Amino acid sequence: MTTPSSGQLIDGVALSAKLRADVATRVQALQARGATPGLAVILVGEDPASAVYVRNKVKACADTGIRSVFEKYETTLPEAELLARIAALNADPSVHGILVQMPLPKHINPHKVIEAISTAKDVDGYATLSAGELMTGQPGFRPCTPYGCMKLIESTGLDLRGKHAVVIGRSNTVGKPMALLLLQANATVTVCHSATADIGHHTRQADVIVAAVGKRNVLTADMVKPGAVVIDVGMNRNDEGKLCGDVDFASVRGVASHITPVPGGVGPMTITMLLVNTLEAAERTAA
Repeated sequence: MTTPSSGQLIDGVALSAKLRADVATRVQALQARGATPGLAVILVGEDPASAVYVRNKVKACADTGIRSVFEKYETTLPEAELLARIAALNADPSVHGILVQMPLPKHINPHKVIEAISTAKDVDGYATLSAGELMTGQPGFRPCTPYGCMKLIESTGLDLRGKHAVVIGRSNTVGKPMALLLLQANATVTVCHSATADIGHHTRQADVIVAAVGKRNVLTADMVKPGAVVIDVGMNRNDEGKLCGDVDFASVRGVASHITPVPGGVGPMTITMLLVNTLEAAERTAA
């Protein structure tokens, strides 16, 4: 229960559950037409965090009726063999989305791998063609984390038209596509980064702030305009080893109108939007 002085929590777990229920319903409708969405997930190597992420993605597929094909390879897998496997999955009509879990072993070029995935199956939305579709406003796959952030902002009831949004971070996977999605929603967008002289100067003018740099306490209460919506994409550990975001949550919550917690905010939405993208890929094929 929030007090008047505390920002309302944006519950990513609850919104994710609602969206996944919708995915399951649409999957059933596709299956009634003889088509089941299929997602191929490839894991190369023994990275423990990657193994957890992949397990969660495979489980989410099973929970919503999406068929998942999980392929795990040794760290020594040659790059050429991985590219050949992607080519085979591109040609497989039962596979509608292909996801190669990052990071990859050092001998494999991640850019080459991402670019090898068919644009029609790039459900992560990372390939150059997918980025170009987003840039030019064409229908395509949106990167899952920024796509999820847009759904979280939407859930607050805020109309982004004419609002000032500040994105802290300029990565290809979150910061840049986040800015483009906000622009598409008719927000006025400022992108701040490590070379920005005074980030607070910009954030204090913002109606919406998305923090996505992977650095603790990059946003503090004195940097936030009262009533702003704050989305925290960061995943860090505090001094006690507990999961925390990029935002100084306790202080910023007292100023913001709405704020995402970490964990339980953006995290659940990323996998959910992967499911949505996979489903949409299958729906396009079945249309």
